[in-house]
Amino acid sequence: MTSVGLATRLEGVVGGKTSKALKRAFGMETVGDLLSHYPRRYAMSGELTPIDSLIEGEQVTIIALIKSVNERSMRQRKGSLLEVVITDGRGEVKLTFFNQKWRINELIPGKRGIFSGKVGAYGQEMQFAHPDYDIFDDDEQARSSAETYTNHPIPIYPATSSLSSWQLGKIVSIVLDVLGPIDDPLPDDLRARQGLLSFREAIERMHRPDSREVIPEAVHTLRWQEALVLQTALLQQRQFVRALSATGRPAGDLLEVFDANLPFARTADQLTVGESIAQDLVAPWPMNRLVQGEVGSGKTLVALRAMLQVAQSGGQSALIAPTEVLASQHLRSMTRMLGPDLAPKLMPTLLTGQLTAADRRRAALRVASGQALIVIGTHALLSDSTTFADLGLVVVDEQHRFGVEQRETLRAKGSSPHALVLTATPIPRTVAMTVFGDLDVSTIKTLPEGRAGIKTFVAPIAEKPSWFPRVWARVAEEVEKGLQVFVVCPAIDTAPEAPDSDADDEEASEPPVAAAPADGAAPKARWGVVQAAALLAEHPLFKNIRVEILHGRMTGEEKDTIMRAFAVGDIDVLVATTVIEVGVDVPNASTMVVLEADRFGVSQLHQLRGRVGRGSVPGLCLLVTESAPRSGARSRVEAVAATTDGFELAEVDLTLRGEGNVLGDAQSGARSSLRLLRVVTDADLIAVAREEGERILGEDPALMKNQGLAGAIERRLDTTERAAMAKN
Repeated sequence: MTSVGLATRLEGVVGGKTSKALKRAFGMETVGDLLSHYPRRYAMSGELTPIDSLIEGEQVTIIALIKSVNERSMRQRKGSLLEVVITDGRGEVKLTFFNQKWRINELIPGKRGIFSGKVGAYGQEMQFAHPDYDIFDDDEQARSSAETYTNHPIPIYPATSSLSSWQLGKIVSIVLDVLGPIDDPLPDDLRARQGLLSFREAIERMHRPDSREVIPEAVHTLRWQEALVLQTALLQQRQFVRALSATGRPAGDLLEVFDANLPFARTADQLTVGESIAQDLVAPWPMNRLVQGEVGSGKTLVALRAMLQVAQSGGQSALIAPTEVLASQHLRSMTRMLGPDLAPKLMPTLLTGQLTAADRRRAALRVASGQALIVIGTHALLSDSTTFADLGLVVVDEQHRFGVEQRETLRAKGSSPHALVLTATPIPRTVAMTVFGDLDVSTIKTLPEGRAGIKTFVAPIAEKPSWFPRVWARVAEEVEKGLQVFVVCPAIDTAPEAPDSDADDEEASEPPVAAAPADGAAPKARWGVVQAAALLAEHPLFKNIRVEILHGRMTGEEKDTIMRAFAVGDIDVLVATTVIEVGVDVPNASTMVVLEADRFGVSQLHQLRGRVGRGSVPGLCLLVTESAPRSGARSRVEAVAATTDGFELAEVDLTLRGEGNVLGDAQSGARSSLRLLRVVTDADLIAVAREEGERILGEDPALMKNQGLAGAIERRLDTTERAAMAKN
């Protein structure tokens, strides 16, 4: 066999059948893919234990013969129970597996194997629930395996029904036995400074540890490697963007007139971020900046000033928003901010899928001719029929609603246009470094003066049922004062035959995050817009209160009509789904009631809450929940009630949900599929790795002297992921 390296195809090492199984189960194609499939934990078997001396609660390992296998349906709940009786000649014990019928093909009576697990009891009987095991081919393997498993930690791998942890361990061991020399991704000086192992030694310790004590050092080394590879790849992408040429867009009289007519002074953060953007727009390479800021902090103002700077040289700006409601809101607010002098010169134009054919043709013509210097739209901007005369700036509002393909489609309509990405969902520092490390990140924390603030309270109606009628009484009191109220529901209609969210509406807000109970799928929401509106229609306190509904399945014209009516005060209470989550600006709206608040995520609740308290009237948010005290769902709701600091909540959200959920899969796979690295606990490591990546690239931009690192980046980021990174 030729020398086996990390890039070697698996079929040449483990055979065609096994390699196909690995690809089908885990997408593995190379030796490097297999060896980066790390154990999720290690079982310490201890001494081999006779069955007749088992003690409940102990972790033990047994060599035994399979005596019988029986599968039956469970009495109390759905599913099946597989019961396996094993014997070592001195005693018998039962193994139980829930809903794992496929194990019958492995656990065959008459076969001998090694079984490792924690001793439990059911009634008066000792048993093992879901033990780890390895079935031997013959008696000689049984003897040698018994010695190995007695003295060494047993790696437990993420497995599937077709590839067990034991099988993966055997395959990994075969590959390690024939693996040739491998380049180390970590430079020698870095390893020495950080006290890290060589790559080869770390891999060996991860997969074949001699003792539990050698594992932590291997994990630390491989975490370091993952952090450095990812951060260096992101920094390389920044280098790539800065190698592109872009048209410089210097500011001029348009921006001067706009600033002179502003009825308020910009905040310190708005000034700082605005200056950074102004400098980016005259640089010889395309701007690639993320602006994150609290709800109502002035991100739209910052974006509009950038558009004016681009318009000075005749360049067009395109702002893509996730919903019709938000796009229409942006058009109205930007036109108002531009005023009668500037609006006719820039001609802000709306382009959405819900326009009539005639209106859409007129809008598309203004865009294609370059007459419209500010274009605001939804996914319609991505259409092949939408062309620009000179697209100089792409603004993506609420970046988490768009995948990289959609963003790239819009940017491709210009020649290396500048890009400004906005988000009102604050991003923890380590997530920003890990997901948006190739972007320059700016933050607007300071809120404009004159905001009265928001108070948030949890209404736990399961424990305090009397609070539910009090919620509606409070809503009626706010309306009596001449103020307006949002009522937010997790679904449109909870009738048995009705779909329960906006999820299938192309331009709707993303559905709420439902927390599944421990025993299975989340139940259907109890409160939909239809049900809440029906309740208020019959409520005696709402006899003279004007109530309307809003949700994602309404037409664009219907949604716009409702929002205009609410904005001018013709509607008192708006019962809506999360379609109002971002961008809706009604200063007279003082109160928000969120029904089944536990079905929403932390950041989503914070976004929703930001719709009230936007004027001089204090805001009130009532989070109605029936979730149990101290449950995860209740913790999310209480976290939101405890603070209005979105950046603090972002850290809470990261801790409660874990980075896998927070990162999501809208970004490239490399960014959302961290292996050993954890953005919650490895913040300092990630930051230092970024500094090291900058140092390495500063001394060796093409990584000619760091071939091991270059190879690791190449293995870690396949062609698809590289392309995805280039599109951010």
